[in-house]
Amino acid sequence: MDPGTVRILSIIGIISGASVIIVLERFFPYTKNQKFLREGFFNDFVLYTFVQSYLLGIAISFIIQFIDNNTHLTRLHLVSAWPVYIQLIFFFVIHDFYIYWFHRYQHNSKIFWRIHEAHHSTRDVDWLSGSRSHALEILINQTIEFAPIVLLGAAPVVPIIKGMIDALWGMYIHSNIDVHSGSFQYFINGPEMHRWHHADKDDNAYNKNFSTKIALWDWLFHTAYFPYKEKPRLYGLSYLNFPANYFKQLLFAFRRFEK
Repeated sequence: MDPGTVRILSIIGIISGASVIIVLERFFPYTKNQKFLREGFFNDFVLYTFVQSYLLGIAISFIIQFIDNNTHLTRLHLVSAWPVYIQLIFFFVIHDFYIYWFHRYQHNSKIFWRIHEAHHSTRDVDWLSGSRSHALEILINQTIEFAPIVLLGAAPVVPIIKGMIDALWGMYIHSNIDVHSGSFQYFINGPEMHRWHHADKDDNAYNKNFSTKIALWDWLFHTAYFPYKEKPRLYGLSYLNFPANYFKQLLFAFRRFEK
């Protein structure tokens, strides 16, 4: 299929998916009385979702082009002969495995936790919370995600479809929907487990549930936390006076470390 057509369909898919999730949040809320226009909505919807994503997309494309200009990897067409669905599965699994370990490392690194704090700072976790991620974190993760897709010669539609999957899944796992997926949660990640990852003041949930799409990583590497009949009481980072302004949030990551 033509990449232009796939791009249009992906935009329609993201908007449709977001609309469905928003409606489900209203009718089947995980946490009741959570506002749609919650604190930080403008920051997350306009500045993180659109402005930051657009600017970082340009920056990442330049980085990938620079790498290719110096390595000429795309000329090798290493995965070009693979069927598109195999390419998608390959990059989906490889990146998800990477993101599990990098995410886990961020929570255990004094420096990298600083650029991950923004993502955990929302006091109301919903469909939009996944978009709040520090620019440096996105720059690292999406360069590592999309550079191999381009440099190894994947079909032009692969990064478009992969980006749509990322967007939809990110909205889903943070959504305020009272999902009950049963045994599927051992394999496919959803809000049941990921909302616990954002729990505040809960020692049992601390440093648990690092998976994004494939929940299996948490079960395999003993970082899963899934109490069936309980729900988090609080979200966010209550120990921090995290700034509300987008630009201050970016700069906050570079504050001095306490002695």
